[in-house]
Amino acid sequence: MRVLHLITGLGAGGAEQQLRLLLRHLPGTGDVVTLTNPGAVADGIRADGGRVRCLGMRGNRDLTALPRLVRLLRGGRYDVVHTHLYRACVYGRLAARLAGVRTVLATEHSLGRAAIEGRPLTPGVRALYLATERLGSATVAVSSTVAERLRAWGVPAHRIHLVPNGIDAAALRHDPAVRAATRARLGLPADATVVGGVGRLVPGKRFDTLLRACAALPGIRLLLVGDGPERPRLARLAEELGMAGRLHLTGECAGAVAGAPGTGPDGRPALPGLLAAMDLCVSPSTEEAFGLSVLEALAAGLPVLYVTCPAVEEMPRSAAPGAVRVAPGTAALTAALRVHLAGGTPRLPVPSVVGRYDIARSAARLQELYRLLAGRPGARGAPHPPAPAPAHGPAHRPDLPTPHTAPPTTTKR
Repeated sequence: MRVLHLITGLGAGGAEQQLRLLLRHLPGTGDVVTLTNPGAVADGIRADGGRVRCLGMRGNRDLTALPRLVRLLRGGRYDVVHTHLYRACVYGRLAARLAGVRTVLATEHSLGRAAIEGRPLTPGVRALYLATERLGSATVAVSSTVAERLRAWGVPAHRIHLVPNGIDAAALRHDPAVRAATRARLGLPADATVVGGVGRLVPGKRFDTLLRACAALPGIRLLLVGDGPERPRLARLAEELGMAGRLHLTGECAGAVAGAPGTGPDGRPALPGLLAAMDLCVSPSTEEAFGLSVLEALAAGLPVLYVTCPAVEEMPRSAAPGAVRVAPGTAALTAALRVHLAGGTPRLPVPSVVGRYDIARSAARLQELYRLLAGRPGARGAPHPPAPAPAHGPAHRPDLPTPHTAPPTTTKR
């Protein structure tokens, strides 16, 4: 089966890294087309043996990309087109229909209550999304939370399928030697208390809140892993708060590369080493579609404070005892940090929630969905492939995470 993955860009973001991980576990070498920005993840996919082509799209309204994409799909004779991220979903569904590709699957990675990939959910954005969704075969939600939002938007329940994001837990396992080497490389003292955050430096991640909270705690170092448009503002804020010498901005990092936990192939610090250098990880974002960074931190044995994380909230409370939900805002986060740091930050056993989100399991579910959607007559838009997201509430299959409703206040997990 020939599958083409189409994505908006391949900078070092969560959806982009998730695609790279999936390609390692899906059969064959993956063909990937990015509409724009063939960045660090494109280099990683090529290093893994995959093929990446960039269409060089100049903006959301660059319609010249559409005929180029149609020609590419026809020439490749693909059985399945799998799209990722908003712009790729819109253009990819239309191009696949024009190219005669019968099976088009879209993964919804970033649908929030009020924004999608940081783009405000205006009536026009929603209308375009729903109009093109009908051109595809099915939509994959990465969490029950996203599935519920899609249904609320008007996507028919039988077209929504729950395939959670996954992680490579073995590649993230804590290594004391890697911790020491990474701290030395970053200039972090061996005995320093290091609070970390992982994600794109964009307003929605609310790393300014974490920075203010750490500034209120003398001696605490803050390690932010990621890059984005907020980086200059965060650096200026650190200066204003007297935190400049305690803030460490890594920029884009290599992903979780098995066998090279300290650095990636290009010599940049890799995520496993950066997590190893931390003592506690914080996710201050008030809106997440899944919460990948929380799971990655738990896989590294870190205690975690988070404001919202569907991946944890949809599991039993006992599945992630090291993850603690906190209320949003600087005051609440400062108080939670003070309590947790006062009690020490020992490495924790990897919780059961990590095993439930194994990347191999996610890849196997997708492969099953490809076969069933591509193999049945009238694949486009036909109902009833297995394991759709339920019409009301999250899934309760025995092989899927068991959800629960998270309390509104700070609660131990």
